[in-house]
Amino acid sequence: MTTPILTFFNNKGGVGKTSLLYHLAWMFSDQGKRVVTADLDPQSNLTAIFLDDDTIENLWENGGPGATIYRAVKPLAGVGDIVSVGVLNITERLFLIPGDVALSSYEDVLAEQWPLSMGDANLYRPMRILSSFWQVMQEAAAAKEADIILVDIGPNLGAINRSVLIATDYVIMPLGADLFSLQGLRNLGPALRAWRSAWGKRLDNWKNSAEAIEYPEFKLPAGAMQSVGYLTQQHSVRLDRPVRAYDKWINRIPQAYRKWVLAQSPGPAILPQDDPYCLATIKHYRSLIPMAQEVHKPIFKLTAADGAIGSHAASVQGAERDFSKLAGVIAKKIHLQL
Repeated sequence: MTTPILTFFNNKGGVGKTSLLYHLAWMFSDQGKRVVTADLDPQSNLTAIFLDDDTIENLWENGGPGATIYRAVKPLAGVGDIVSVGVLNITERLFLIPGDVALSSYEDVLAEQWPLSMGDANLYRPMRILSSFWQVMQEAAAAKEADIILVDIGPNLGAINRSVLIATDYVIMPLGADLFSLQGLRNLGPALRAWRSAWGKRLDNWKNSAEAIEYPEFKLPAGAMQSVGYLTQQHSVRLDRPVRAYDKWINRIPQAYRKWVLAQSPGPAILPQDDPYCLATIKHYRSLIPMAQEVHKPIFKLTAADGAIGSHAASVQGAERDFSKLAGVIAKKIHLQL
């Protein structure tokens, strides 16, 4: 049995994707789930939230084979094979597969193998490389007896993200209230459908190959990429003009999501708060975010010793309620029992 993989994806940056994943990972673990987080963004922002700079530098400078996600798959770029990744224990139920800025060099390797995986022979290595992220994450999840894998990726439609999405069971799309997020939906939906279809053809090609018999224990991801829903950000400035601009874009998201992501008829206009695909509207926690980043904690775990006093303390409690509710909504969507 494999561990379900949930990926947070938007090809527009600056929508709070990494912070959202980080807080949900903590909340799922607080609610009893064993959670592996995987940083597959070459910018390694998730790793930077979990770990201090000295720890990251030591991983990158002195880490051996498998110290990061890149070190685990790097041998495939030559004549070697995947090595086990060094999963870091954040808590007894929360774990991290560290990211690596060097992962960007793996982009070309993945791009080269994509057409080769539709050949008539010698398919094992291309399929091994294209599914390498899935192989690494599943081995790590099995070792930690994880219930769920949460994956952070960069804001693009490149070969790295294609291989991550191939490995993905569920996709959540964090969105901003702007033109760029709407345009992102136009790009994301067709890309996911194209990748799902192309990977299905590769799975069929593999099943009908002689090598499938030669390697009976070789497992591959299904490439489901099921779109669970989207999250929006609350506007932060309560002045007339900014609110009107916010409403202009945010109210177009439900129909755009149906049209471009679900390939459905948009139907009548519907507001995000009435849309079952809108998982939540994420608040701006303002000064709590840098406070939490400084001590490498989620905002709902900040204490008075961290500076969360007065109105900040009330915001911490509010954040805990908000993320607990969101975790419940997402868990229900992906059939994760909390």
